[in-house]
Amino acid sequence: MKYFSFYYLALWLASGSLMASCGRTDAPAADSTTAAAAGPPASYFEPTETGVQDGGVRIIPINTPKGKFNVWTKRFGNNPKIKVLLLNGGPGSTHEYFECMENFLPKEGIEFIYYDQLGCGLSDNPKDTAMWSLPRYVEEVEQVRQALNLTKDNFYLLGHSWGGILAAEYAFKYQQNLKGLIISNMMMSCPAYGRYADEVLAKQMKPDVLAEIRAIEARQDFANPRYMELLMPNFYAEHVLRLPLDEWPEPVNRAFSKSNQSLYVTMQGPSEFGISGKLTNWDRTADLPKLTVPVLSIGGKYDTMDPEHMRMIATKVQKGNSLICPKGSHMSLYDDQQTYFTGLTKFLKAVDDGTLKPGAEL
Repeated sequence: MKYFSFYYLALWLASGSLMASCGRTDAPAADSTTAAAAGPPASYFEPTETGVQDGGVRIIPINTPKGKFNVWTKRFGNNPKIKVLLLNGGPGSTHEYFECMENFLPKEGIEFIYYDQLGCGLSDNPKDTAMWSLPRYVEEVEQVRQALNLTKDNFYLLGHSWGGILAAEYAFKYQQNLKGLIISNMMMSCPAYGRYADEVLAKQMKPDVLAEIRAIEARQDFANPRYMELLMPNFYAEHVLRLPLDEWPEPVNRAFSKSNQSLYVTMQGPSEFGISGKLTNWDRTADLPKLTVPVLSIGGKYDTMDPEHMRMIATKVQKGNSLICPKGSHMSLYDDQQTYFTGLTKFLKAVDDGTLKPGAEL
């Protein structure tokens, strides 16, 4: 099951196979409609912290069954009514691939908060597989919420890929603390995703390519460089990020190259077309009607996740909207940015001002 194949993609990037040719970091231009917006109020840029200013960074102590650890967060902007906490994918990547948010959300006055989950990026890494647990991560998010004083009057949770699982699981337990929930590029059933990967995505590959991939997996020879040589052009560039490999954005490559392989393999497992980790049987589809908070389900037409399943999520929750990016894949926030951020902004502002119409596709 691939939220991303971080384990081997990280090795690929670390080897310099892709990074050496990826120097393009120029930000995409905003569309004319967004650019014409009035922009955020001056208060958006005012610091909320007293004393020495450090760019909104906050280190938060987290209590766990194995003791206390620190996680890293960084606030961008100031909006008392809309605060979006970002949950990265992987599991095991970093907040860094969310940096494209800076080109879209500030001009709309939307505050967002980077956050490296325990074991990720700039946060502590206990290097203990017992800590890689979905219930424990839910409690971690709740402690972060409390520390940042996020409330039902302003707290939006956006989880991408694995972060979408974490965001949904948090909402099932703590939705009373939420103002809105965004599940980005994630299905609500790991078994269903496994079937989609095997029965739909795999069959879209050239037969000889798929046969060679299957042979490598059968030998469990996942560290074989040929594995990623086949997957990068035939899977990643088709379903993870639909840009030429030498044009993948620098924040994406940087985040992927820092993946925590222990966390990823423990939760997901090593294979590209199957799941064998702790998330193997995770399925919350039947529980979706329990969600009463406004929910936006985002997906991409070419996603690693089934677009129809992601549409379905919005119909099962009580106040759901869907956004399927017609040019997008798993990283729709990069390969269909105008659709992604226009829809996300519309959802956030509509929830805030009470004009959201559940059931519509944004």
